[in-house]
Amino acid sequence: MTEQPWVLLERRGAAYWITLNRPDKRNALNQAVIDGIRAGYANAHADPQVRAIVLTGSGEKAFCAGADLQPGAGFAFDYAQPTTAYADLLRLAANSTLPSIARINGVCMAGGMGLLCMADMAVTADHARFGLPEVRVGVFPMQVLSLMQRLVPPRVLREWCITGEPFDADVAREHGLVNYVVPAAELDAKVDWLLARVVDKSPTAIRRGKAAMRAIEAMSFEQAIAYTETQIGTLALTEDAREGMAAFNEKRPPRWTGR
Repeated sequence: MTEQPWVLLERRGAAYWITLNRPDKRNALNQAVIDGIRAGYANAHADPQVRAIVLTGSGEKAFCAGADLQPGAGFAFDYAQPTTAYADLLRLAANSTLPSIARINGVCMAGGMGLLCMADMAVTADHARFGLPEVRVGVFPMQVLSLMQRLVPPRVLREWCITGEPFDADVAREHGLVNYVVPAAELDAKVDWLLARVVDKSPTAIRRGKAAMRAIEAMSFEQAIAYTETQIGTLALTEDAREGMAAFNEKRPPRWTGR
């Protein structure tokens, strides 16, 4: 395991775990935490044995409560830079070609909601609370909106942003923010169950499929169908596609090369 002050990075089998490790601060974000998450994504993509990423928080109280707003905590804007570190993290995750799962072990607020949304799937403990409370401190969840607007119905999102009121795990699932809600004691088992359904699939198909989903987000139907019909032909030329077809016809488990 590689340990950074506030982020733990560890490969567990075919999964790469990124754990925010500031439980006394409800795993709040600062520059070091953002840098640690970025390092975890880089490490995962550099390791050909990694099939998925799990993003979570340490302890049982909080996944991530958002930015650390305490004086001197290191959360500040450099107005000389054209982008912010948090936005760059969301960009990095959006372009990730590895599937990712958010393991929500507790409070998920503000910037923590962005971390949740940047994952492909999410499993939450039933005691977790969610929210976009930025209006309470005179700001707005600007960067989080970039991802959340694609997941949540517009009127629901407006209510969350404008009122700043928290909501529970069942509401999060009802509106498409998470995939599964389970008792806290069953959280790890459910994450392992979901991982098992991911890591035995073709890494090539997932890699190229994620890239295609990202590419067609802003396309019209005609543009998207034209793009994807070229992609399916290209995908059929890969080693994994040939292996998948052979394994199906030979009635055996496929042996993926990731090529």
